[in-house]
Amino acid sequence: MTMKELFYVAIGLVAIALTIYPNRHLLSRRAGGVSALEGFYYLIAIAALLVGWYFNFRFMREYGDEATWANWVRLLFVNPASASGGQDLLFANAVLFIPWTIVDGRRAGMKWNWIWFPMSAVTSFAFAMALFLALKERQLRWKAEA
Repeated sequence: MTMKELFYVAIGLVAIALTIYPNRHLLSRRAGGVSALEGFYYLIAIAALLVGWYFNFRFMREYGDEATWANWVRLLFVNPASASGGQDLLFANAVLFIPWTIVDGRRAGMKWNWIWFPMSAVTSFAFAMALFLALKERQLRWKAEA
């Protein structure tokens, strides 16, 4: 792993910690075990993180100094098929994910709901969404038992 990749992973892990830390009460014994739905979300989150980082590291290695955010976004639109997926990703992550996590997270009683979008930028949108859904599931169970 290159220094650039290690730095990227470190930033991602810090961002993940910043999403979990304010909601750490959810990881206590009181929150109970992991439900089947929550486990499914965790499974998808881990898979999305690993697959996303695999391709992001390939991008960094293949493009070297040209492995920038601007070039990454530009490459989403190199043909109609990738542009279809690229626009979906941009609308879902950069437009819908922000108000969804802030509003729905607040309604559920979660904390620091603004952190989900920045975390998704250094991990993976699918990872961030799956982790949000898993922790929201735990938060709802936590509130129901209170």
